[in-house]
Amino acid sequence: MAFPYKKVLLVGATSGIGRALAGSLVEHGCFVIAVGRRQELLDSFVQEYGADKAASFSLDISKLDAILDFVKRYVILSASPVLDNDIDMVDRWFEQRDFIPSRFRLRLCQLGDPTAVNYLSYVALAKGFLPFLMAKSDTPTSLIFTSSNLALVPILRCSNYCASKAALHHWILCLREQLKNTNIKVIEIFPPIVQTELHDPKHQPDMAATVQGKPFGIPVKEFTKETMEKLLAGDDQIPVGLSNIAFNSWEQQRQQAFRGVVEMMRKGGF
Repeated sequence: MAFPYKKVLLVGATSGIGRALAGSLVEHGCFVIAVGRRQELLDSFVQEYGADKAASFSLDISKLDAILDFVKRYVILSASPVLDNDIDMVDRWFEQRDFIPSRFRLRLCQLGDPTAVNYLSYVALAKGFLPFLMAKSDTPTSLIFTSSNLALVPILRCSNYCASKAALHHWILCLREQLKNTNIKVIEIFPPIVQTELHDPKHQPDMAATVQGKPFGIPVKEFTKETMEKLLAGDDQIPVGLSNIAFNSWEQQRQQAFRGVVEMMRKGGF
């Protein structure tokens, strides 16, 4: 079975692509534990699908010191753990953009925000959950990460965001290799720009102006449909929309080089 998981813990499930995937997973028969910052949206999700199909926990993943405590308190050490198979770490946009196009001035005071949210939080979550998942050696489990097409092709207006996604992507490549002989499958989703609140006039006023109010990116339903099709097919790398261009060309060459280096170092005893 390509997607055997019955329970999914999904971080970043309150809005955007995370909320869309959470709903789609419930509709495909998964029990979804939604995790995010906004309690009212978490409550709304559970109310929509019912307590027999959904649950929620509040967590701000930018607060790195809270992540391990979250793993222990709400999942691993609880009397009746709600998680059994799968962790989906969907990205949350940091509060303010790190680059101002009109002035081309990097806001150094905010450099930590995307790094913490888009990279370090994933590492901390994986570190917390891995012992729990590896202990279930007779059960297929997975870590599903959302990176970005910007991990493969950066753009000028958010260089620090792109760098944080590139760091995440490289780390995922190594993590997948390290866990390939375990029960844990490592999956990476590469979204393109998607029509969510992230790209509305409130959150991206300058970008919205450049497209004259027209929808920017692919519709959420289109993103969710392609992502779910590839998830259910068992793919472990899931480029979506325009991300397919970079992924299916030079990214394949880079990953081939990566595997060559891994093999060379193994033969050398490293």
